Amino acid sequence: MHRLLLALFICASATSTAMAACEGRMVSSGGPDAGVCIPAAPQRIVALDPALTMGILQDLGVPVVGAPLSAIQEPLVRDAARRSSVADVGHPLQPSIERIIALKPDLIVGSAEMHGRIRDSASRIAPTLLIEQMDWKRQYRLLADITGNGDKAQAALEGYERRVAAIRARVSATPVSVVRVRPGGFHVYLDGPSAYAPYAVLQEAGVKRTAYETTSDGGVLKRPDWEEISALTGDILLYVVVSGFDPAPDDALAASTVANPLWKMLPAVAAGRAHRVDRATWMGFHGIASAHRVLDDVERFVLKAP
Repeated sequence: MHRLLLALFICASATSTAMAACEGRMVSSGGPDAGVCIPAAPQRIVALDPALTMGILQDLGVPVVGAPLSAIQEPLVRDAARRSSVADVGHPLQPSIERIIALKPDLIVGSAEMHGRIRDSASRIAPTLLIEQMDWKRQYRLLADITGNGDKAQAALEGYERRVAAIRARVSATPVSVVRVRPGGFHVYLDGPSAYAPYAVLQEAGVKRTAYETTSDGGVLKRPDWEEISALTGDILLYVVVSGFDPAPDDALAASTVANPLWKMLPAVAAGRAHRVDRATWMGFHGIASAHRVLDDVERFVLKAP
């Protein structure tokens, strides 16, 4: 403990000096604060968010030195991180401050919602940008901008927009339901102004959700129980099974769910139009690649539906 406090004191002194003579720039996290002074060209980034932040930084080819490796849902992202010798900083909600100090980062990036409690400790180590909840494309542009990859991001997003427009022109008004199966119940991520990234992609692609799954306010999800899932009346059902960070129990959870008589009564299930989709894409969304995989599922299960 004494070593940790000493290390934090040393880091705080060094960071205060650096901030006073900052040659970088102020960047807004999307919240009400004045922003964070970050290096002009960060070279040693710790990504506290194992999903979107980590995926975007990796996609942009940015030097990430630390991340919560065990919580990265997408195998391609996790394997690439390990090949690049990215160090594991521990649990995504309670990362190890000692491990982060040892990495000597020049920028720490995380989620305001997930990591607000460690903002002060992290800021004593390096400039810390905790991003408020925002549209995934806005976050993509933000991270591209602060790492000098604006042109690369723009080209990738333009390619995505072209594909979205082509799919939107073909999609029908057939209602689609989407649900996350979890231990003890379900999560329904809503179609609305604050939709979680993969569901925002569905929205942009013109996929129509049921009234139960649609909102005009800032709601993000509903937590129906077994009786309430009867509201999932879409002609097509996409379901993702996520039992926790460890995917090992997923198949058993899926098997018990689809065997339940209440599940079998859903219209899409009864019609043979229920499709299990990839957890890494739908719950570990990490940027452009994930967005295209959501569109793959739209083409496979919605556009080709009988």
